[in-house]
Amino acid sequence: MQYPLLAALLATTLTTGALAQKKASTPAAKPTPTYSAAGRQVQVYTTADKTELRLAATDKLSFQAQPQPLETQPTVFVDPTHSFQTMLGIGGALTDAAAETFSKLPKAQQQEFLQAYYSPTKGIGYTLARTSIHSTDFSTAPYTYVAEGDKELKTFSIKHDEQYRIPFIKQAMAAAGGKLTMYVSPWSPPAWMKDTKEMLRGGKLLPEYRQNWANYYVKFIQAYEKAGIPIWGLTVQNEPMAKQKWESCIFTAEEERDFVKGYLGPTLKKAGMGDRKLIGWDHNRDLMFQRAATLFDDPEASQYFWGLGYHWYETWTGSGMQFDNLRRVHETYPDKHLIFTEGCVENFQFSGIQDWRLGERYGYSMLNDFNAGTEAWTDWNILLDETGGPNHVGNFCYAPIIGDTRSGKLLYTNAYYYIGHFAKFVRPGAKRIATASSRDVLQTTAFLNTDGKVAVVVLNTTEKEQPFQLWIKGQATQTTSRPHSIMTMVVN
Repeated sequence: MQYPLLAALLATTLTTGALAQKKASTPAAKPTPTYSAAGRQVQVYTTADKTELRLAATDKLSFQAQPQPLETQPTVFVDPTHSFQTMLGIGGALTDAAAETFSKLPKAQQQEFLQAYYSPTKGIGYTLARTSIHSTDFSTAPYTYVAEGDKELKTFSIKHDEQYRIPFIKQAMAAAGGKLTMYVSPWSPPAWMKDTKEMLRGGKLLPEYRQNWANYYVKFIQAYEKAGIPIWGLTVQNEPMAKQKWESCIFTAEEERDFVKGYLGPTLKKAGMGDRKLIGWDHNRDLMFQRAATLFDDPEASQYFWGLGYHWYETWTGSGMQFDNLRRVHETYPDKHLIFTEGCVENFQFSGIQDWRLGERYGYSMLNDFNAGTEAWTDWNILLDETGGPNHVGNFCYAPIIGDTRSGKLLYTNAYYYIGHFAKFVRPGAKRIATASSRDVLQTTAFLNTDGKVAVVVLNTTEKEQPFQLWIKGQATQTTSRPHSIMTMVVN
């Protein structure tokens, strides 16, 4: 005869005992790290419109005890004990256009340029770079690395890049201290691999050439690494949903998924490149959630992807920048990584080099991208000439530094300084930390660097001057945000 109630009680007792034993043997959670701003000094750096301030050291502040802030006290709150993503790096793309413009500058300006971007003390300390697998719109003409119809890739050669791009990249690497986290992207397969038989104006990779194209990535990485340029990662396809007048190729989400899981992923692994970081999408924020879901919900494909790359050009539709789509991807796939792979201001006019909107676009995007979980941020062309090129289809754009090849001078747009407010003070390995503002005038993000320094960035895109206090766990210090400005407060 069975006694159900007694059996249930016994089972409960045994289960409870087992859980108690398991709990007792589980190590205690690590205590939350503590942080005190008492006695710390703050160095403020400012870039502001209608002033001469450009990444200028403007104030030295000290903390004082400050209890509960009032609603009447505009405040930026920072809590270093709550941290989020770890930063990989900030940088720009080393394109054919940048390399050719660089080659035309006098030696003194070349050295100034390298120091301005890559010195962490005298410049803004770039640590990240992107370059292309053969040509882009920012090349003087379309080109590939193989002869027409060479399915076996026996003619593969990067000789084209040895004239300008490879020497330029090597100088950038040297200026960065010998190391630069580099990833690469293709704009189009060779014309003969595509259904349209041309590299420009979209088209698709023919199914019979999927393996040949996967082999092409491996050949490129091998060739660049043999030339002394280590490759950290790669994207599958630049802007896979855009039919452009320049080099472009369409991959639907399903096509990208299937190409990676059936060809590119296994090919990289077989070549001993399984540790290279493979980045999906590499296009605008508007469609990125659908792309992420298609790539990452398939376990066979997802195993190969490090994360998702994105651009900021969804604004061509009249939309604002869609940071909520970043957050959706980050919260849905927290084990995947987010990297901003390209952004620039389009429609270059030489008369617009000093337009303040250039820098504000960068500051607004970078701050919100980081707050949404982004770990790395890459500007597009690191250098362009006085035409906003060279560019073989007339798609002229702005770069943070313009190399005027007529005068031999470097012209710094305020975008360079806005980027610098992040790149110079938020170093690889830094963790984003909790921050909040009590006024919408003050947009903010903050980071804890590996050396213990806290970098707080405050962006003001309005005409309003805004006094405020920086408040960290019961300690506060007073400062002011100028109209149309960006400031970085470094807490030592």
